[in-house]
Amino acid sequence: MTNDKKSFIAKIAESILKSTKADYMGSLELSKELLDNRLKQEDKPVKSFFKSSKIDGVEVFTFGNKEKSKNTIVYIHGGAFINEINYQHQLYCLLMAKRLDAYVIAPVYPLAPKHSAIETFDLIERLYKSLIEDENCNNLYLMGDSAGGGFALSFCQYLKTINLPQPKEIITFSPWVDVSMPRNDYDNENDPILGEIGLREVGKSWAGDLDTKDYRVSPIYGDNEGLAKNLIFVGDAEIFYQDVLKFHNNLQESGVESRLVVGEGMFHIYPLFPVPEAWTAFKELKKEFK
Repeated sequence: MTNDKKSFIAKIAESILKSTKADYMGSLELSKELLDNRLKQEDKPVKSFFKSSKIDGVEVFTFGNKEKSKNTIVYIHGGAFINEINYQHQLYCLLMAKRLDAYVIAPVYPLAPKHSAIETFDLIERLYKSLIEDENCNNLYLMGDSAGGGFALSFCQYLKTINLPQPKEIITFSPWVDVSMPRNDYDNENDPILGEIGLREVGKSWAGDLDTKDYRVSPIYGDNEGLAKNLIFVGDAEIFYQDVLKFHNNLQESGVESRLVVGEGMFHIYPLFPVPEAWTAFKELKKEFK
């Protein structure tokens, strides 16, 4: 998909992304090989020039001052559930801490294929309970991008089943809402980052003993009634677009306030990239933190 409204810098970024697109995204054989190799690898500490700490036993990266910040953000990073938090995520968390008067917490969570969704639910539940009981954590927002965005939505559906309060708001960037990837019309060729073949295989690994259509894996199949207000960003040139649009409509049909911001001609998680469209998206994000 081409779009003349897309900035020149965004077009350059898209070209670079296409040239570096992971091979496993378009290959069943390579995706299985990748998962097999990950099973054999030892777990290693996350590479970062930021220092991690622990909150109730959960390893986290934190940004901003908890006592002085008006808002608290829990940010669940993306990476197809197989890749660790990276500098792109961390720098965005730092930006939010500075521009949104926020204390930002980015947890390090267990990844597929060695781990599955249920383990991460247990970990994030422990972290969430600790934060809602902390009198210094004000105005709690739950955020995430891509796989992390999908998890954030599933987690808020799960909160209802354990009688824990919703966050003030759920904010996601290109959330992976349907890990089962059931459609046959995904435009893999024109998506510079994602591919349904690799994602479908990775998604099965993340699901573990759960079905990929279980709401804890794919929030598009979950119960949205009573969910917190949502703000969702998505590019209309990414393969997740139609699924995200459907999820947004589901939210509204369930009586949940949801605002969808669509980047015309834009690629997956575009608000996290150094392009002019990302700054436009950040202005929309900032409206939620008045």
